[in-house]
Amino acid sequence: MSDSKSKPMNNDAIDSRFPSIEHLRERARQRMPGFAFDYLTGGCFENRNLQRNTQEIREVQLKPWYLRDYAGCNLSTELFGKTYDAPFGVAPIGLQGLMWPKATEILAAAAHQHNIPFVLSTVGTASIETVAELTEGNAWFQLYHPAEDDLRDKLLDRAADAGLPVLVILADTPTFGWRPKEIRNGLSIPPRMSLRNVFQMTTHPTWSFGQLFAGAPEFKTMKPYIPKGLSMKHLGLFMNKTFSGRLTADKISAIRDRWKGKLVVKGIVNPEDAEKAISLGVDGMIVSNHGGRQLDAGQSTIKPLTALAQEFGDRTTLMLDSGVRSGPDVACALASGAKFAFLGRSFMYGVGALGDKGGDHTMTMLKRQLQQVMEQIACERVADFPNHLVS
Repeated sequence: MSDSKSKPMNNDAIDSRFPSIEHLRERARQRMPGFAFDYLTGGCFENRNLQRNTQEIREVQLKPWYLRDYAGCNLSTELFGKTYDAPFGVAPIGLQGLMWPKATEILAAAAHQHNIPFVLSTVGTASIETVAELTEGNAWFQLYHPAEDDLRDKLLDRAADAGLPVLVILADTPTFGWRPKEIRNGLSIPPRMSLRNVFQMTTHPTWSFGQLFAGAPEFKTMKPYIPKGLSMKHLGLFMNKTFSGRLTADKISAIRDRWKGKLVVKGIVNPEDAEKAISLGVDGMIVSNHGGRQLDAGQSTIKPLTALAQEFGDRTTLMLDSGVRSGPDVACALASGAKFAFLGRSFMYGVGALGDKGGDHTMTMLKRQLQQVMEQIACERVADFPNHLVS
């Protein structure tokens, strides 16, 4: 837990070769096969919304106060009854283990060490039970809604039995996004290992030997429900058939009735959906566009967040993901009305660049970047960020 006053920053605790997410990204690009890096970095269609996310967060401006008394800053944040050491967490990412061996486990363990939330995707490469053990039951679980109620209930029961406190249900993937890089690389389901991809693996031995040691990436949470012996083609058909992407009021109501923990809907960007979600009893919403991977012609996340915070900020817990790449980006999201920010690619760049040490490095770096912003503008508490927004 952070104490009430900020501490001097000890830059020796991070790898000084990589003092930003962009430095980590470039190093990850060098260490990862091209098809894996493309999967991590790509958006949909022309990547316009992916670029818009970060660009428009960085159009937000903060107001500093230089002549007032300042006692130091406190990064700790209470969210759903738990106090975290920083106001950011690890967003759910599918197929993390494909991008870097054991990435899910590395980030879950680091998040627990840093006392920030880790969100496990239904199509992650570690199981609910493994992540619950690594985080001592403090992870969140993100549900892709199954087509069959029986499978939905089994997944919810496993998350509850593992003690996970928060369930995130996905609203922003009613259909699979059109992602040209993944299609070209054969990483749409079913994946295709072309000669080009095989060559990329042979020229990235650290990644390849890591995968050999870790074993082939699998949908570990889904493994008990996947028939044995499926070819890759039939595995793809099975996964397509298993999940029903479009979230409805009836589906949310059924989950709300069964799930006793906190319930969050991810992907809300308009007031009509927000009003409906609140009426159905959800505890919070993550303003998200799936990292720019679903709707290229859509809005960035920061603009709808600002509008939703004005209308619903005192009625629900609003959070944001997509496009956050630095401590200042986190600060701008918080100033715009988010209670919390989630980062996905940023943490994966850390793991791709530094392997087992990547999660710890990236989380430490982001905390220190955010601390510097708070000290610069004389913001003592995370909740005070909106007072520094230049409107």
